Formats: sequence, structure tokens, C-alpha cells
Amino acid sequence: MERKQTVVIVGGGFAGLELIKQLKHAKQYQVILVDLNNYNFFPPLLYQVASGFMEPSAISYPFRKILRGNKNVKFRLGELQQVIPSENKIILSNGELNYDYLVMATGAETNFFGNKNIENHSLPMKTISDALMLRNLIYTRLERATRIDDLEQRKKLLSFVIAGAGPTGVELSGIFAEMQVNILEKDYPELSKNDLGGIFLIDGQDAVLAAMSKKTQGYTYIQLEKLGVKIKLNTFVKDFVNDVVYLSDGTEIQSRNLIWAAGVSARTFAGFTPENYGRGKRLKTNAFNLVEGYDNIFAIGDSALVSGDTNYPDGHPQLAQAAIQQAHNLGRNLCKEKSTWTPFKYTDKGSMAIIGRNKAVTDGPNQKFFLKGFIAWFVWIFVHIMSLVNFRNRMRALYDWTGYYIYKDQSFRMIIKPKDNNK
Repeated sequence: MERKQTVVIVGGGFAGLELIKQLKHAKQYQVILVDLNNYNFFPPLLYQVASGFMEPSAISYPFRKILRGNKNVKFRLGELQQVIPSENKIILSNGELNYDYLVMATGAETNFFGNKNIENHSLPMKTISDALMLRNLIYTRLERATRIDDLEQRKKLLSFVIAGAGPTGVELSGIFAEMQVNILEKDYPELSKNDLGGIFLIDGQDAVLAAMSKKTQGYTYIQLEKLGVKIKLNTFVKDFVNDVVYLSDGTEIQSRNLIWAAGVSARTFAGFTPENYGRGKRLKTNAFNLVEGYDNIFAIGDSALVSGDTNYPDGHPQLAQAAIQQAHNLGRNLCKEKSTWTPFKYTDKGSMAIIGRNKAVTDGPNQKFFLKGFIAWFVWIFVHIMSLVNFRNRMRALYDWTGYYIYKDQSFRMIIKPKDNNK
């Protein structure tokens, strides 16, 4: 019997799971998925976990259960530490693996742009752990504010600065604003509107949702302002020291809470040379997602800077659709003779963001059309439900959203094992 070739996929996000979907019936391959978590999660809904609108299990699912029944696919829990291309081997935190083909689908991590104060004291939004930490902080701050008499200290506790006006920043600021109206007045009678320090959305570019259409940007800006969000554009967060957020225009915001959604970069690993990395620390690949300088190492998704697509000379957007399409194309290529491989071409399927209840925006492919309000909100709900990994997650998400739509409330505001060193 001919030996099966081993395909090691590092990272079980959108790209990694799509590639497994393409290879799970390929009898010539033994596929091994490596991830530092034992579960897949859906990043676009992390903010819902952070605000208490959804529980973590609604947007996550164990890899071993996802892969159940796929005889040629195995799972390995471990964190990648080093790649040794000369030996076709990777070193993990708990051992090593040999490969015939290696696929880097490691995604992106928060980029703090070298500012250690911000890195040490702000709250990122990239993982389930980040979302739960933010949820604990929000409700711990609220509880503490109810027992503090000093108005200035209350305002510090109850002001939230969000750096980055992309989809995550817009969605967080919108949901926080709705919480002030729908939750605080009902559940925290000790607090008044005068105690609220405000919700600040800061971005260095000249528009919210800068990657989307002008109509989308304008509508979103107006709706956020109506919700009471204070927006500052063309402004960077410079530092965060002693409960003060320092902005590039000289403004200082008194706040205990800086949420960092201002940028991402790909992860780097020992074994690759500096020349292998391009803009955003992404691995440079050819049009077939093959990392430059290697004949059996691929990169897909947020970790890949793909050349050869004339419509995207600076690389593809770090979005779920780009990751899924790259993985789909690579999987089909690996099941064919190399001489017949198809170069990757990205198809823009549009983008969307939710602002609040009945408020969302959707740009069509290549921004050819624009939806707003309830219709866009409904499309957003449908797309995100269908994007969840299985039927159970979809039904749970639908149930949670239906409850919020009817009652304007959320059920998952528990502080789970809070750890607060600033008492």
C-alpha cells in the first residue's frame, strides 16, 4: 500500500477548517490539525460574549467533535514553537511532528504597535479568554461603582475608551451604548446617568469602518452619535498611564478601561527568516499560497501575503471570506496534479457590521450596493448564524438574539471567577 502523505495544518480557524473540509476525503493524505486550543470559535461574535449577550459555548465547539467521523484527520493539542524546514518537522510545546506538507493557518494577533503600557493595561478582543476577561471587568466595574461615593471615581470606572473604529470597535461601542439605556437603568438603581463617564470611539483614520463604502461610513457615524457614542477620528491613542488615556491631539480621557481593537498582525515563528515575512508580518507566498523559498510549506488566511492577484497587489483583506477562499483553492489544488493547479483569485462577497438593535450596514460585492437599518441587521443575523460551525450553535445563537430582540436584555452577565488586583 502506498504511504499516505502527511499534511499538518497549524491553526483551526476559518482557513484551517475549510482546508480540512476539502481534504477529508482525499485518500492520499493523512491530515493533522494542530491548535493551541481544543475548540474552534467564531471571532466576529466575541463582542457578544464580552457584553454578556451570548455564552462562550454558543460561538465555540470542540475540534474533536467537529472532526468526528473523518478517518484521515487527527487532532493535536499544542502550541507551535518552531519550524524546521530542513527536516520537514515542527516543534510544539508538547512534542514534535513530521510533515510532507505544512500549512500555516495561524491567523493574526493583536498589534499594540510597540507600546508596552497599552499592551500591559488595555484589553484586547482576539480570543474567548479576552472576551470573558472584558465581561468580568465590565460587570465588576459596575458593581464597584454602586458602592463608591466619589463621582469622579465613578466616572472613571464607567467610561470606556475603544481604540479602533473597524467592525469590532463599532460593534462594541454600539452594544455598550444600548446597555446603558436598557440594562443600567433597570438593574443598577444606585447609578444615575450623571455617573456614566461616556463611551469613546477613537481611530487614526478619517472615517469609521474605513474599509467600507462612504454611505456605510456616514450612516454608521450618525447612528453611533445618536446612541451617545463620542467619536474622535484622525486621532491615535498614544498611551495609557494611571487611569488616563492620552490621545495624539493632546486630549486626555480619565478612564480605567481601554479596549484595544486598533490593529492586528500575523504571528511569527522561529525557523522562518525575516525575508519570509512581508507587511503585517504575513508570510509571503506565490499565487498558489506556497511560501516563497519552499516547495512544501503553504500559508493561508490572515497569516498569508499572497502575490499574483492583480486586484489586490498589497495582499488580501484579513477577513473570513479571504481565508475560506484561499483554503478552498489550496485544498482543490492539493487534490490535483501540480501542473494543473489554479492560482488564487479573491472574490469580494461584501462586508457588514452591526451597530445595534435594528441597526446594521452591509456593502455588496465591490461596494456595488448598500443596505442599512433593519434589512441590513436581518442580513447580518442570518449570515452570522449560518456561519457558525454547526446546527447546535446556530440554534443557540438564534435563541439568544430572539430573547434580546424581544426583551432588550441579556442573560449571561455572570462574573465568572473575577480577579481584580485593583481593589
